[in-house]
Amino acid sequence: VQLQASGGGLVQAGGSLRLSCAASGRTLSFYHMGWFRQVPGKEREFVAAIDRSGDSTYYTDSVKGRFTISRDNAENTVYLQMNSLQPEDTAVYYCAAERGLITRAIYAYDYWGQGTLVTVSS
Repeated sequence: VQLQASGGGLVQAGGSLRLSCAASGRTLSFYHMGWFRQVPGKEREFVAAIDRSGDSTYYTDSVKGRFTISRDNAENTVYLQMNSLQPEDTAVYYCAAERGLITRAIYAYDYWGQGTLVTVSS
């Protein structure tokens, strides 16, 4: 499966963005999906994950209550709605697909998109 992330940009603190991850090559419903982010010089970190059906979601503590992961399997797309953005959310955001058990572990994800940059100004 090929993944294409989009929707990043520059936003002021307190603002919102919605990231999209469009899949091609195979239907997205085969995969659990995750969003990760990376700041230059730091390790890539887990942000959120959603299971194949969309019934279960998981978040890192720092984004709980602000970010929402969702999916539309008919559209082969996963979303990350980001509200109340803070400067510390500035990073390149990546979507990823995983065929096994849903997990926060980066190493478990099989396919990655190219990343989209989110910049939050104070």
